[in-house]
Amino acid sequence: MLEINLDMYQTAALGALALALGLFLVSRSETLRRFCIPAAVVGGLVLALANSVMHITEIAEFDFDETLKNVFMMAFFCSVGFMASFRMLKTGGKLVIVLLVLVSVLLVFQDVIGAALCTAFGLDPKMGLALGSISLVGGHGTAATYGEQLVEEFGVLNADTAAIAAATFGLAVSGFIGGPLSKRLVEKNNLRPDEEDILIEQEENPETGVDNNHFLLALLLMAVCIGAGTYIVSFSKSMGVTLPVYLGAMLVALVVRNVADYKGVNLPIREINTLGWISLSMFLSMALMVTKLWQLADLAVKMVAILLVQTAVVALFAYYVIFRGTGRNYESAALVTATCGFGLGATPNAVANMEALFSKYGVAPKAYFVVPLVGSVFIDLVNTAFLTVFLNIL
Repeated sequence: MLEINLDMYQTAALGALALALGLFLVSRSETLRRFCIPAAVVGGLVLALANSVMHITEIAEFDFDETLKNVFMMAFFCSVGFMASFRMLKTGGKLVIVLLVLVSVLLVFQDVIGAALCTAFGLDPKMGLALGSISLVGGHGTAATYGEQLVEEFGVLNADTAAIAAATFGLAVSGFIGGPLSKRLVEKNNLRPDEEDILIEQEENPETGVDNNHFLLALLLMAVCIGAGTYIVSFSKSMGVTLPVYLGAMLVALVVRNVADYKGVNLPIREINTLGWISLSMFLSMALMVTKLWQLADLAVKMVAILLVQTAVVALFAYYVIFRGTGRNYESAALVTATCGFGLGATPNAVANMEALFSKYGVAPKAYFVVPLVGSVFIDLVNTAFLTVFLNIL
């Protein structure tokens, strides 16, 4: 088999082509647009499928350098911090708590269902955790960590491979179920964005021409916040607290934004938002492009069946519980598609799902800020606590 090693520039170039392909396919498909499927998800998965076909047929296999993918991720979360204006988030604190509680219930469901179905299929019930919140809410990072622990400390054979494969499954499908669900809720209940949010959005993103100096200032601010944020993450690590690598940049940007608001300083929010959207699109297309879909072939039929049940549970929970529990409004519809994103895949999937919804119906700023906090920070802490309990019980 031919091994093709791509450096970070070549990987980014292929990611850009994947994104361009996704934009083209979405522009030509009424179905993809109607159900708010993100272009980055479409393009990234097409290239992942192509890579998988070449791997299975032993024609070639690509080895990617993911350095720039991670840079785009940092830039995206930094831009999210700049969007967190306290005047737009007056009720955001309550929404964080409500969403966290509801998603905590969801991850308990995932582990109970996984363990129960594994037991019914004659598998080790601890394997159900690898096919539950470890890989679905947790994502690839948690899957790699706990999968290895299940093998080495608990003797669950192939749990590491199953966890990674399950996380890959979730990443692949999460972008396709959130859009249709939120679209149905928006149109069925005639939901619209809050008028005050629309006015603030128009104020911060006026329809003016491109200003090179504003884009330069936006880039400088983001670069400084990303650099300063690394010190927060390093300091927390020295204190024994591990934070997501991007959280520092997000927090610094949040502080800068709200100090600027307090002092009456205008920041290039429109340009920052644009750079963040570009970074998200590139990151997600690259993240899906490098996904090794052939790992799903290693899953037995029983495990695939369990994951399909988990997908249905996430969809139903988001549609009926998340929507009703968070207020039955437009922000709630945005949280439905987001929950499908990080309940099966990862937080960037959640935000991409929301972006697709926003492009059709309008903004939901509270959801846009709350989701990264719950999906990337708080829920990981809750997941770790519950997994500890389940591992001791099982």
